[in-house]
Amino acid sequence: MGVEIRESPVSDEEFEEMKRFVRDYLTASVEGEDEGGRMRWYPWHSAEYRYNHILNVTELAAEIAESEGANVDVTRVAALFHDISKLEADQDVHAEAGARVAREYLTTRMDYPESFIEQVCDAVEAHSYEGDLADVNLETRCLMEADLLDKVGANGTALMLLRMGYEARTHMDANEMVGRVLERGEDAVARVRSDTAESIAHQRIKRVRWFKEWLEGEVADMEPGSPPALDL
Repeated sequence: MGVEIRESPVSDEEFEEMKRFVRDYLTASVEGEDEGGRMRWYPWHSAEYRYNHILNVTELAAEIAESEGANVDVTRVAALFHDISKLEADQDVHAEAGARVAREYLTTRMDYPESFIEQVCDAVEAHSYEGDLADVNLETRCLMEADLLDKVGANGTALMLLRMGYEARTHMDANEMVGRVLERGEDAVARVRSDTAESIAHQRIKRVRWFKEWLEGEVADMEPGSPPALDL
């Protein structure tokens, strides 16, 4: 019995065009707001950061999807559009708004199968679901797991340390901020369902834990402490 070969509906050229569209859309979202955008004083609310986050999530989601047997094209295209409306819509409706943008783009470019478009848009719309990841389909789960993982590890640590400057904190607050990344990592481990995502999460948590231990060992009067509740 032969192995079924499923041809990708999205060429490399089309995917690169999607990336350019998403980047330009985010930039326009910021430029179109009178006062520079919602919470734009934090770098992760800028078009540059949001696009970088989207690319990170897209790579992670594709990796998880390939390992877990999900449709990689559906997953990576949904990941690319998942936060496209993040800078122009309120947090509680940005997923639905993003799904509308994705649908308009996919239905007016090329000739993608309707089933493909539906799966992509469903994943974008559902990616903010806060319940059990076992309740969503495989492609959506891969996207959600990747979204969780991007804020864990070295990248999450760098963002938390960068935040210190914007909040006028001193370096003595670094241990607390890194502790927040560890807490976020533990929360991610508790939510993810795939073996692939869990493995990535543990690897990233290990790196943050090492950094925190080095920090405590090298900075005088740096006391280990429990991190406060996350507010980001």
